[in-house]
Amino acid sequence: MRAKTYISVILPLKLEWEPCYSIPEEISPEDVVIGDRVKVMFANKPYSGVVSAVGICPDTAASKIKDIEDIENGLERILQDEIELWRRVSEYYLCTIGEVYKAAYPVSKINLEEAHAASLAKSRARKERLLDSMRLKVERIKERLRKKEELESKAKEGTKTKVKLGEEAAKLRQELATAAEALEAAERNSAAENCSHTAEAPGPENSIILSEAQKDAERQIQEAFKAKKPVLLNGITGSGKTEIYIKCAHEAIRKGGNVLYLVPEIALSRQLEDRLSEHFGERLLVFHSAETAASRRSTAEIMRSGHGYIVLGTRSSLFLPHHDLRLIIVDEEHDSSYKQDSPAPRYNGRDTALMLSQIHGCNILLGSATPSLEELYNCGCGRHVLVALKERYHGTEDSDIEIIDTKAERRKRGMCGNFSRKLISHIQNALNNGEQVMILRSRRAWAPSMQCDECGEIPKCPHCNVSMSLHKSGGQEVMLCHYCGKQLPYTGKCPKCSGALKPLGAGTQKIEEEVAALFPQARIARLDRDTAQNKSFETQTIREFGKGNIDILIGTQMLTKGFDFGGLSLVVVITADTFLGIQDFRADEKALQTLEQFRGRCGRRGRKGLFVIQTSQPEHPVYSMIGTERASGADMSLLQERKDFDFPPYTRIIEISIRDRFEDRAERHASELAQSLRGRFDVTGPYAPVVDKVADQHIRVMRISMKKDRNLSMNKKALTRIVQEFEKKRKYEGHLTINVDPA
Repeated sequence: MRAKTYISVILPLKLEWEPCYSIPEEISPEDVVIGDRVKVMFANKPYSGVVSAVGICPDTAASKIKDIEDIENGLERILQDEIELWRRVSEYYLCTIGEVYKAAYPVSKINLEEAHAASLAKSRARKERLLDSMRLKVERIKERLRKKEELESKAKEGTKTKVKLGEEAAKLRQELATAAEALEAAERNSAAENCSHTAEAPGPENSIILSEAQKDAERQIQEAFKAKKPVLLNGITGSGKTEIYIKCAHEAIRKGGNVLYLVPEIALSRQLEDRLSEHFGERLLVFHSAETAASRRSTAEIMRSGHGYIVLGTRSSLFLPHHDLRLIIVDEEHDSSYKQDSPAPRYNGRDTALMLSQIHGCNILLGSATPSLEELYNCGCGRHVLVALKERYHGTEDSDIEIIDTKAERRKRGMCGNFSRKLISHIQNALNNGEQVMILRSRRAWAPSMQCDECGEIPKCPHCNVSMSLHKSGGQEVMLCHYCGKQLPYTGKCPKCSGALKPLGAGTQKIEEEVAALFPQARIARLDRDTAQNKSFETQTIREFGKGNIDILIGTQMLTKGFDFGGLSLVVVITADTFLGIQDFRADEKALQTLEQFRGRCGRRGRKGLFVIQTSQPEHPVYSMIGTERASGADMSLLQERKDFDFPPYTRIIEISIRDRFEDRAERHASELAQSLRGRFDVTGPYAPVVDKVADQHIRVMRISMKKDRNLSMNKKALTRIVQEFEKKRKYEGHLTINVDPA
């Protein structure tokens, strides 16, 4: 009887340790390696785990250690680079490696893998049986032919028997040739199915024509890559960053590597997909949540064995089985959509991409017209290389900016609903010239809230401390909570006193109605979270607008992403003040990035655009920064302000949230936890956020500020330990979440 071999296994659970298991007698220890998937029992429940170490010395009594149930031979082995990324994400974002594994390989994905593996095994068995049958048929024909040839050789020359045996032998030779040819073809097809994926060669690299400014930027990027430095491409909108990305991707593939191209939103991926497919053909793989489960599984399968591919995806594509990575591109690196807020791991896609590039030793190119202050800080410290691209590709002048004071317009009776007469004139001129218009309103719905004319009541969600929004769809009107999804019928009467409910403000639905009334001949479409639930509608809308088949497109912030529409000459922000009222130290930075990005959507393909902002605060300093060096990142004064107030990127912020259905208990525990942390850390709060109740859970938040010094990692671990001890002591597990670098 051999000595037991012990292994550690990562389970898709929130565990602070990796459970130890033993390899049973019927399985050879040599057959178990790091990355294997194994079936195990934990707390009397079956799980699919990942072997993280083999041959360990357990710190638990051998009698308490269970055997693994089996090796999941049908599931692909996890690469060691994948496990290394999980560990880094777990350590940095203060979550367990099991939570990262669960995010990378959710139960639905594992179930699909298992079903596919079972189906594949059946298919292979069926094909193998068919091959065996064909081989047996060939052998039987050979045996019959051998016997005929023996009889023929013994028969006398010139006899009928000799002639007859010769004819039968000839038929058997023909039958053998046909059967052998069929067998050879079947074996060839079987071998082809099992070989590595090889796509057609990408389109010609010389199809990308760079301007002199782009060539200079690309040269600087390649020089930085030789120095093994990450690169920030700070290119103004319309400068042609995408062409440089494609050029760099071609170079990486030419050298035998693979490429990961990250975008913050699915909507942006859809437009880029068409563009990239022209250059990379079958080498382009797409991965995001809007793709079917089968398509995502197929992408992962091709990646495991394929070479020379480029993956276009959102942040979840970071956890794919990457190998031979030579380049990672992070487009719109500043975008807050890269940050996952829930569930754990609460990671930032941009920063995780940097971790992935370190693991693979590959180049990474981050791009933005409005870089994040974190990236500008990294460039200022010399960690990353800043490459500036300040010329538009077609030499177009910057768009004009017009700020319309809605308060003044209302006094002059210059408003028609939510549109000033000045803006109506601009839109009409654009339509008369055959040009397109894009209108941004940050709130979806018909009205963001309602109020009673009689008692002043504002209907709120019964489960969240937030006002209900009025939605109109298919002739029906409902009140909807944008946080928990609760729907209530809209009667037009106050639920408190039965007075008349008056809609307040305007969402994208109402803006669409007003536009249709003002411009009845225009072709109008709306793109927000309501319409984007239909993925085919979203894709079709973007493509139709790109083709010029839509005159006016109305939508929320998804319109500000890096779209490229040649016919767009006028972009408009309705009620821009909503971008400025956020209670956060990043509020001005985010507002400036959103407005500057949106301004960049117009005035491309050699025509000058117009950017119109309607606001009741025309004197706000953010508006004066649009179109200046402060917006593009060349001016470092915003960074200096962060430094003066000791905010990120000069410090690290970790946010702890407490959720409880009892408000007094949430308040009490939050105060107790804050008090236990203050002895070691700089704590702000606890405080109630703007929306302090969601889905019947009362919320309290505190923020811990940590210096970025050699003690940072140790302090983060100490914070985790204090929080865990607090949870255990109060029996309060499941109520606290830790969010590192909140957006």
